[in-house]
Amino acid sequence: MEVKMWRWLFSLFFFFYGVDKIDCSKTVVTIGVLLEDLSSQINIPLNSTIYKKNLFDQRAYFSTKMMQVSSTDTFEASLTLCSMLDSDLGVVAVYSDSIRTIPILESTCTFFEIPFLITNWKSPSPIKRDPEKVRALINFFPEAELFAKGLADIVRSLQWSSFIIIYENEEGLIRMQEILKLQELNPDSKQNNILVMQLGPGPDYRPLLKKIRNTTEDNIILDCNTNKIMMILTQAKEVGMLELHNRYFITSLDAHTLDLSYLNTTANITSIRLHDPKSDDFLNTVHRWELTEFENHNRRVPLDPLSIKTETVLFHDAVLLLTDTVNAMSIRPGINISPLSCNRTETSQDGFTLRKYMLINTPSMTLSGPLKFNDEGGRIDFNIHVVDNIDDTVIATSYAANNSLVLHRDYNQTMDAAVLNLQKITVIVSSRIGEPYLMYRQPSYEGEILTGNNRYEGYSMDLIAGIAKIIGFNFQFEITEKYGNYDPTERRWNGLIGEILEKRAHLAVCDLTITPERREVVDFSMPFMTLGIGILYYKGEADKTTDMFKFLEPFSTSVWIYTATLYLVISIVLYFIARMTPGDWENPQPYEENPEELENIWDIKNCFWLTLGSIMTQGCDILPKGISSRIAVGVWWFFSLIMTSSYTANLAAFLTKASLEAPIDSAEALSKQTKIKYGLLSGGSTESFFANSNFSTYQRMWLNMQQAKPSVFEASNDDGVQRVRNTKNALYAFLMESTQIEYVMATKPDLKRVGDLLDSKSYGIAMPMNSPYRSAINKAVLEMQETGVLEKLKKTWWEKNKEEPKDSEQDTGDETDSLKLGISNLGGIFLVLGIGIAMSCAFAIVEFLWNCRNISVEEHITYMQALKLELKFACNVFITKKRVKPLLSEASSSESEKNEENKNDSKSMIHGILQSAESNLNIVH
Repeated sequence: MEVKMWRWLFSLFFFFYGVDKIDCSKTVVTIGVLLEDLSSQINIPLNSTIYKKNLFDQRAYFSTKMMQVSSTDTFEASLTLCSMLDSDLGVVAVYSDSIRTIPILESTCTFFEIPFLITNWKSPSPIKRDPEKVRALINFFPEAELFAKGLADIVRSLQWSSFIIIYENEEGLIRMQEILKLQELNPDSKQNNILVMQLGPGPDYRPLLKKIRNTTEDNIILDCNTNKIMMILTQAKEVGMLELHNRYFITSLDAHTLDLSYLNTTANITSIRLHDPKSDDFLNTVHRWELTEFENHNRRVPLDPLSIKTETVLFHDAVLLLTDTVNAMSIRPGINISPLSCNRTETSQDGFTLRKYMLINTPSMTLSGPLKFNDEGGRIDFNIHVVDNIDDTVIATSYAANNSLVLHRDYNQTMDAAVLNLQKITVIVSSRIGEPYLMYRQPSYEGEILTGNNRYEGYSMDLIAGIAKIIGFNFQFEITEKYGNYDPTERRWNGLIGEILEKRAHLAVCDLTITPERREVVDFSMPFMTLGIGILYYKGEADKTTDMFKFLEPFSTSVWIYTATLYLVISIVLYFIARMTPGDWENPQPYEENPEELENIWDIKNCFWLTLGSIMTQGCDILPKGISSRIAVGVWWFFSLIMTSSYTANLAAFLTKASLEAPIDSAEALSKQTKIKYGLLSGGSTESFFANSNFSTYQRMWLNMQQAKPSVFEASNDDGVQRVRNTKNALYAFLMESTQIEYVMATKPDLKRVGDLLDSKSYGIAMPMNSPYRSAINKAVLEMQETGVLEKLKKTWWEKNKEEPKDSEQDTGDETDSLKLGISNLGGIFLVLGIGIAMSCAFAIVEFLWNCRNISVEEHITYMQALKLELKFACNVFITKKRVKPLLSEASSSESEKNEENKNDSKSMIHGILQSAESNLNIVH
């Protein structure tokens, strides 16, 4: 009812106000339209705009002259144009959508000075034109070079480090010229940054798509006709190239007219357009088109804003600019329009003037943004909207003005679209088993069967679970063995990085270090943990090798040699000094005042004994009396005092330090010794750090590790930890990340970290390069960090498997005992004592036997008799005095005692004891 009323009002107004003034006050202006298809969508805005202008404007009455033009035959197209120019009252301007015939049509219009309007991309002419020669062309499509720069800016904003360009024809390659300049081709790179492939004739594009899939490249720029886009994407889905990790940038300005929801994909598909179909101005204009169709043709044509092609939008703006300019020129006494014949040389009188005014006019209510042209008729002011086609959201807008481009990107829209894609799928998370990041969960009761993510537990599981809760996606863990390194023989990445590159996983998380090599091929989230390389070492004694002569180490070998030599020299010097000084010659008989002889007790033995007693701080029972000898002895005492005190102090400090400190305290100390071997995890970031380091210490360590036999490299951190604990005498150290060392120290109290960190690095979550969901992952990690969740997770898992000591008192005792000196440290002094005592016993036996020989000679008895007498005396511990010479009767008494014992045991025993006592006590009868 409402529509009918509006229709009646419009008709009444037009009848009473407009029609009666057409002939008398309005100039009839005809617009020429050459179309390949007369049923083109541009008829809708053309009819609506003409209808509106004729209804409300007072200066001119517009009509259209529409003819069909050949799409391939340029000669036929030129004849059609000539027919149009020579018909009726002529045309004020000509519009054509025939791309292939544009050059001949433009040339004809330029000759007759008729404005020639187009709305198609036009390749820049390689021929430099005469700047003074005026062209008839006005192109409402963005100028080719600026449009190419806009595409390059958009690709740059996508932050694609590498991509593949698929183009359909040479024109598409021209549009890609600025994109090709973004990066230089590096032959030494592990992969080419930009690959260019031609689409081919089709319609089967699967071979090309499979070839692209084998390159492991996810970023694709597609430049082709709009009609082929759905076919190509459908076939891409069939070969597995329309997954979450795939990203497409479609350069067609009509991609928004396609229903991509039919693909049911989570791939990121980005396209561009020159207008905003969701703006109020655009929606109102489309609604007016619908009303005009109903008014003029009495038919309802429901128009979906997303179905309006770019050509239609640009044609609307072209007609709007043309009609506004004609009305502005009609302020004068009209605009002169007349038929023109191709057989004559007549030209339009006001054609180029009209074109000039169109280039500087600024109409309102344009749908493709501001209109501004250069002198060549190329459009230099326009907006490019970057759209996520899955959700039809504008994520960026490029503004072109004054031959420059400014790109404004809405990262929130980009992140929201990526989050929606993540929520549609089950995210595959690749990880590896390693405490405490990921471990196999033990069944809570007998017979429980664990499946899916319930099979695992650990820091990585809780980290991803927290991120998934914030973003709102489901995930599934898949296990691999290696972290990920580039294998030059196979020319591929293995481990977690390989899982990402080969599209078997969307995320990779564990104690995965962010390295420059890995960042060339994958993206990382913001670090969830910061760490460095440390040295894991055994906490017990550094070296358990028995060194019984450790007490000699406080002095160097040279000091011991000098001291022993000085002892011999001083003893000999003192001997000669004592013989020369009169004070050391004494009277052997003190009761004789005038003795005939004097004696000197300082023979060589006493001199050695005095100097030895001094240095041993024991003194001597005899002392020198001469002045010179006392001076010599005093100086020797002072020397002995200093040496003995120094040895005592240094021995205590040395042995205590040896008990408390490990033999290595830094990487420098570790690299300078060869006794303790050291190694690291094979194929990890720590290995890459040492292999690529330019620091001399680390280069020396890497060379030593490579040359070590047996190999010092381990397949896992757990193997390295066990090797540190099991290697005899603590002769192995393991280089690993500090966070892992913290966990090992918490769970295994017998291990410790030695020295400072060798570097600084971080752990991150790996994902495909230029992942659209990277911002969402970063935001979730940051939120967990700011709320303290990450610190809480670390504290939980680092202390969960901590080994508690079985006996705290025993642990305290062990710690105290570790400060004490053991027999291994001081065993040598016991050995010296034993050897000394053994030597003294040996000398005593020799002296005893020699004394027995002397007695047998002097007393004229047998050696065995003398030996028996001396042994019998030595074994009687109650006798403290001894005769200088034994009595001869003692030997015969001994024989008689033996005979009597045979006759009367008891009597002979008593008699023998009495005889022995008399002999030993020297009793005289």
